[in-house]
Amino acid sequence: MADLKLAATKRTEFGKGASRRARRDGLTPAVVYGHGGDPIHITVDAHQLFLAMRVANALFTLEIEGEKKPVLALPRQVQRHPILPEIDHVDFLIVREGEKVAVEVPLVQVGEAERGSMVNTELVSLPVLAPATAIPNQIEVSIEGLEVGDNVYVSDVKLPEGIEADIDLEQVVLSILAPTVEDDEPAEAEETEAAEGAAEEADEE
Repeated sequence: MADLKLAATKRTEFGKGASRRARRDGLTPAVVYGHGGDPIHITVDAHQLFLAMRVANALFTLEIEGEKKPVLALPRQVQRHPILPEIDHVDFLIVREGEKVAVEVPLVQVGEAERGSMVNTELVSLPVLAPATAIPNQIEVSIEGLEVGDNVYVSDVKLPEGIEADIDLEQVVLSILAPTVEDDEPAEAEETEAAEGAAEEADEE
């Protein structure tokens, strides 16, 4: 089942001017496409859309004016305002229950690695193939008990049932590194030499 419902109205006006008017009215222009049908140009409530889009890979049920059945859709291309917390335009891809789609799911590290070590993150999200109606919001990557020199590969990540990685399984997700320690000894040696040099000059005088 879809996570979110949005009422949508079909657009009859197009162009930058029409889009600006829609945004002034609290609406966000969008287009719905996929599965061989003609694209449907719509507007949706801007505030509801903005709140919903805070969830990664949110699945929408679009109740489009004039359409007999609601449409399941995933946001594919999202144009955000460069300054304001607003969404200017969205491309929605029509999906069907049972089909798999290519998406990127955020990775979240859990657990604790060797004390004092550093985690070098290579991937912050993982490309996967997932059922359109069962896309996880995040995937956990355990670093519990890992030591300096250990690596976590895509093949090590435990994926939810029905989901498969859409990337090389030998790709490194993260590495455990030794902490960086600054070497103060050279600086201390230089200070000692400088002090000794100053003392010798003073004795000569």
